[in-house]
Amino acid sequence: MYEIMTLPYSYNGLEPDLSYDVIKTHYDKHYMNYLNNLNKVMSKYEKKYSLEELPKHLEEFELSDRGDILYNAGGVLNHNLYWNSLNPIKKLPSGKLSNKIILQFGSFEIFRNEFNKRARNFVGSGYVFLVTNNEGNLTILNLLNQETPISYNLIPLFTIDLWEHAYYLQYKSDRNAYIDAFWNKVNFDYASLKYENIVNDKAR
Repeated sequence: MYEIMTLPYSYNGLEPDLSYDVIKTHYDKHYMNYLNNLNKVMSKYEKKYSLEELPKHLEEFELSDRGDILYNAGGVLNHNLYWNSLNPIKKLPSGKLSNKIILQFGSFEIFRNEFNKRARNFVGSGYVFLVTNNEGNLTILNLLNQETPISYNLIPLFTIDLWEHAYYLQYKSDRNAYIDAFWNKVNFDYASLKYENIVNDKAR
């Protein structure tokens, strides 16, 4: 059985930008639903894969279950990354990730503007990701619903959740206000460490 990720902060830890009600409902209801649904469909199988491995082993499961497995595994993976992309105190990229962002985009501000442009123009529900390939090259990627970059052999580093349940209780239909508020509480510590490990592994 897959286990829930412990929220790295309290329900009210991201206020006023993301309210207690938004985080509690998002975590306790929506996130938990993906986890419970994944565990339900996986309970009939003995195969033991990590969450990250599941999208790459779909062909080993019954055809009728593959859609549910991919959708709910993506829901858990994407939410895990989203929780790690937020912090009560804003944390910007550091180390090799910061250097690579500047090298590829020109500056962190240019990167943020491009990321925001992708988020503001996003149609439907899904996520905007910062991803890397195994060579350490960065890409901003939009994916619908609960698709995961792992399915495309990409490594997700950072994300914003653009499903309505991520903001509607507080911002109603003003998704752009949520996107602006999101940047007040971003956390790139997780992304920076993950990217550092990827680059270091490649250098070995």
